[in-house]
Amino acid sequence: MFINIHIVARLLKTPVIFLLLTLTTFAADAAVEGSLPKNSPVPGGIILVKTVATDLPKPEAYFSGNRVTVVKRNNSWTAIIGLGLDVSPGEHILYTVNMDGDQKSYPFVVKEHAYPRQNLRIKNRRQVDPNEQDLVRIKKESKIVHNAFEYWTERGADNFNFLLPVKGRLSSKFGLRRYFNNKPRKPHSGIDIAAPLGTSIKAPVDGIIIATGKFFFNGNTIFIDHGRGLVTMYNHLNIISVSEGQSVKRGEVIGKVGKTGRVTGPHLHWSVSLNNARVNPMLLLNKKSKKLLWVK
Repeated sequence: MFINIHIVARLLKTPVIFLLLTLTTFAADAAVEGSLPKNSPVPGGIILVKTVATDLPKPEAYFSGNRVTVVKRNNSWTAIIGLGLDVSPGEHILYTVNMDGDQKSYPFVVKEHAYPRQNLRIKNRRQVDPNEQDLVRIKKESKIVHNAFEYWTERGADNFNFLLPVKGRLSSKFGLRRYFNNKPRKPHSGIDIAAPLGTSIKAPVDGIIIATGKFFFNGNTIFIDHGRGLVTMYNHLNIISVSEGQSVKRGEVIGKVGKTGRVTGPHLHWSVSLNNARVNPMLLLNKKSKKLLWVK
């Protein structure tokens, strides 16, 4: 539909330049608002917390010692808080700091949520009980993973409407209490998508490759920084098609599905981290992407 901006300006008694700026700002805000993740205030979820009105400068926000992304939503600056699986149910506090250094606190409540148990059988015993040499390697790799998830840049993080990285079967859901060869291990902090070996993996949104490598448990791995504490991780790849420092666009191929590291078959393990908290990737997928996943 064609709109004559000059006629609209006369009807509203508004200068054309001001009206153009207003419409542009509205469109930008609408795009951000339409791409916010689903609100799910449980361990492993995401909660949206309103702070000050948007006629005030955007504050910095912090939760559990980590910086939190803040976006415009309606008439408020809204914090988008990732809740780790280790967050206890009950009341928690978001802290903000304005340009003058003044602090404010915003309480919010995390609800209880029970995740089911999953039992997996691993043939390679070292992938369940690593030897001393393996443990040295794992410790070094853990620092790389930790640094990647702590990454913060001011750019980006304005699009939470994710594409599915690979079409396939949802073989392991987020948050499962995992047992490898009947031994308890950390909860599943991502989702597993089973797909044929060599299937293309695509970036869910724009970002920059901040690290790649071959890890003991995770196999061939890619980390993408999407800005303001939003980082995604891709494990068990057969081929890595990108390099550190490279910019990638939404839908661009970054690698191929493999079965490297601790696996029972070819699949992609996909993790989403928000303010250094691993959250359920399903909360960021659009409806079209969710239809590309199936459970057998």
